[in-house]
Amino acid sequence: MANRKTDADTDITSEWRATHDQKSAATRLRIFAAIAWVIAIGGEIAGVVLLLQHKFDHGNLPLLIGILAGIAIFAIAGSLMWKAANKQDPARESDRARFFFQNQLGAIITVIAFLPLIVLIFMDQDMDPKNKKIAGGVGVVLAIVASLIGVSYHPPSVEQYTKDMNKCAAEIRANQPKTDCSPEVASQAQDIARDTKTVTDATKTSANPAGQDVVYWIAPENGAKKAATPHVFHICDRVSPLRGKTVNHGSVAEAYAENATRITKQIAMEQKQCGFASATAAGT
Repeated sequence: MANRKTDADTDITSEWRATHDQKSAATRLRIFAAIAWVIAIGGEIAGVVLLLQHKFDHGNLPLLIGILAGIAIFAIAGSLMWKAANKQDPARESDRARFFFQNQLGAIITVIAFLPLIVLIFMDQDMDPKNKKIAGGVGVVLAIVASLIGVSYHPPSVEQYTKDMNKCAAEIRANQPKTDCSPEVASQAQDIARDTKTVTDATKTSANPAGQDVVYWIAPENGAKKAATPHVFHICDRVSPLRGKTVNHGSVAEAYAENATRITKQIAMEQKQCGFASATAAGT
């Protein structure tokens, strides 16, 4: 009855997934980032229109510098919020194109928000040369600073969070210092560690006093890597909820990876059905 995939490409031991709260927070941050970027580009458009109307030919330098500063402020604000969103809901490193654009979008938008206006400033033949040099120089400096802030130098990824989550869960179970338990992975790592302890406690026998980190769950539909809806996992494949079902088995971490994210509430009953209760009693 047990059917465990062995293909290396589908061996997804404990893959990290953003929680509902993390996805919601990321969505809010991305909406605010988009609003900030729209304002920055709106400032650029206003500056371009004023330049084409020759509003800066013989003055209004403070206004032009103020527009450039406003573009920088909103571009940077958008980039910081976008980076914060990516920490909550990162892209997969294996998806190279999306991983690059999602993490470097702040720098890309910043360049778009500055470049046309700066080019027009330097190309303007009617602007006072001194004002052109000052405004153009300020614009270049602000554009460089805002772009550098927009770059994500060490972008988060699902793969990195997966490694950190598993390390964090191992540290929790071993009562070691939690050096890998960042806020983004700690909650799920604690769930895995808690459920692993529950399973090992429930499966202790005289022959195996430490118990075993092996659980059983209904396999995802149609050979998918994850179930479309969350499943419950069990301590053996002989329990009544799994009868007649295609069943996968593995560690608690592997169960979580396939969207089996809750241990059964009928542990005492399953201990009897699986023979753990009698074996434990015999050893006492």
